[in-house]
Amino acid sequence: MSIKHFPLSKIAILCGVVLSQQALAEESQDAEIERVAVYGQHHKNYITEQAASASKLGITIKETPQSISVVSRAMMDDFSLDDINAVLESTPGVTVEQIETDRTYFKARGFDITNFQIDGLGIPQERGDVHGTLDTSIYDRIEIVRGANGIMTGAGNPAATVNMVLKKPTYTTQASASASVGSWGKKRIEADVSGAINDKHAVRAVLTKQKADSYLDRYATDLTLGYLAYEGQLTDTTKLSINYVRQTKDADSPLWGALPLFYDDGTATDFDVSTSTAADWSYWNNDNEHVFVELEQSLGTSWFVRARYAYMTNEQDSELFYVYGTPSAETGLGLTGYASEYDYKDQQNLFDVYATGDFSLFGQTHNLSFGVSSADLNYQDKSLYDFTTGNGFPAMPPLEDFDGNAPIPTLEDGLNGSVVEADQRSAYAQARFKIIDPLAVLVGGRYTDWESTGSAYGASKVNSAEEFVPYVGAVYDFTDNYSMYASYTETFAPQSEQDLTGKALDPITGESKEIGFKAELLDGQLFATVALFDARQVGIALADTALSTPDNTVYYAAEGINSDGYELELSGRLTQDLSASFSYSHVDIEAGDDAADGKLVRDYTPEDQVKVALNYQVPFFDGLSLGANYRWQAETSRDQSNGTIPTTTKQSAYGLLDLVATYQFTDNVSATFNVNNATDEKYIHSLYWAQGYYGAPRNYAFSVNWQL
Repeated sequence: MSIKHFPLSKIAILCGVVLSQQALAEESQDAEIERVAVYGQHHKNYITEQAASASKLGITIKETPQSISVVSRAMMDDFSLDDINAVLESTPGVTVEQIETDRTYFKARGFDITNFQIDGLGIPQERGDVHGTLDTSIYDRIEIVRGANGIMTGAGNPAATVNMVLKKPTYTTQASASASVGSWGKKRIEADVSGAINDKHAVRAVLTKQKADSYLDRYATDLTLGYLAYEGQLTDTTKLSINYVRQTKDADSPLWGALPLFYDDGTATDFDVSTSTAADWSYWNNDNEHVFVELEQSLGTSWFVRARYAYMTNEQDSELFYVYGTPSAETGLGLTGYASEYDYKDQQNLFDVYATGDFSLFGQTHNLSFGVSSADLNYQDKSLYDFTTGNGFPAMPPLEDFDGNAPIPTLEDGLNGSVVEADQRSAYAQARFKIIDPLAVLVGGRYTDWESTGSAYGASKVNSAEEFVPYVGAVYDFTDNYSMYASYTETFAPQSEQDLTGKALDPITGESKEIGFKAELLDGQLFATVALFDARQVGIALADTALSTPDNTVYYAAEGINSDGYELELSGRLTQDLSASFSYSHVDIEAGDDAADGKLVRDYTPEDQVKVALNYQVPFFDGLSLGANYRWQAETSRDQSNGTIPTTTKQSAYGLLDLVATYQFTDNVSATFNVNNATDEKYIHSLYWAQGYYGAPRNYAFSVNWQL
């Protein structure tokens, strides 16, 4: 029986056994092999029962009192969601703020997403921006827990946590490969091979290579990704996993900054979508290397201890060209350019050890997890400028006429940069108590000791903070298929901005409240969630213009931002032939009187979003499936001023439609044709900054896929 026709309920049960009972010492060798082989299988359904991002208790999404979305491998394959930007663009309630070609911010519920995980292991983020893009070919699924998740990740915002779950080795031989070509010379190949060394050891390897030009003038990228994974049963009760990831992405003529949004008379600019301010000599290269080691020890029939370590490095090398100013509405002149060399390197050492299992009390079975973790981050960067050639290079022509030809700079002036170290130590515990059969209560907390030293571009980064983050939630099951939930937790985010006395401000604190309804429909093949949320942050650093000087910016703690709204999500299989994912999200953002940027955040964050993905197996045409991926967002805007002329940039509400057709020639060979932005919508990627650039026009891709 093929996995395609295997009943979904049995798949969910088997996956649940894999994730929550994988350490049972009494399992037979054959059962052990079967367990691993089932994990991560591809099936044409956009529903996943398990998500490990919100707790370490081995409970299902339905049993978790928060809203969780999972982008499955099936959906990523169907719509060629090849990087994390594309995945999060299709995620309920998330906005992707692509401010430059190689730098992106992500937001949820009005706040920057700063909590990222790989296989549940938290990755410290000081700012939340991602340089380059993260390719998704090595991931089995992407889990997104919306709202605060401080008990799992420590410092962060009440936005969301993104957990990228790596593909695991399988004990049955599996192999797949694909080759694709697309618009603007895009070429991509992927290969994925997995199998057993013997009945106790398995390996997996993934290789991805992509080269592409772009709709943007002069922009081109070259990406190489390699992934190796090992899993071994060292003893009947001990399992070892080792994963290695290496990704390089070289970008020629990337954007540093973007296009001006208005002319000197206050009217909006309207360039061709291909317009770029990048010089023909500029580049931005990213090199990432990750090593993950995990050791798991079973303790009896329901308990295990898991220890995990990760070493991660990120290096960047770039020479960039920045264009700024307000062009003349009549001539297009008035822009200025300058160059900079920017080099960056960070190293992270992450460690986490925890125990989890079940215990009985008052006739009920309960779950408990507790552990400790540490995260050490150090980074240094430097910037060099060209004072010899001078700003202007010379005076910039109108952008419509700019061909990237700027004098090659002499980058040896104005050396500046950062040397920063940050350490985070945490202890945490979480328990799920089954009070009565329909009611379960989750309680827990995380204590974090955070410290940073060093400086960044003349500003001190010396600071320390200690915080305890509580968590409480409850789930009430009306029936086996319908439940209500509620949860409350808090957040904190350290900041190093200083007040008038030179003391660093206290951390930003926040809280997140959520209530919702979850349902399993159509015999468990369809999952629905309705969530209402209320999140806030207080103590956000803002510059005090009355006390600041040109040499010293003085900050104070502002009232903060409040965000509330609701989200609806439906995912799974509507019929035997139709899989679907649908979401609608609404957010209202308010700010205190002194939070001057609160209105800005509210305006550039869309109040409403609709996201729909469909895949239809055509019953009267065997082997043919058709799909559509649609994302719509409400109007956004950004208020600015041009001297004495106030101006507002508006991005009207718009929708993007991607189409896909796949034909299965044989059991092993298929072909896929994608049309992205099928209606050729013209839109600005983001108003997060005072500059912006346009998204890609209609484009195409064709791939041939092979699977053993």
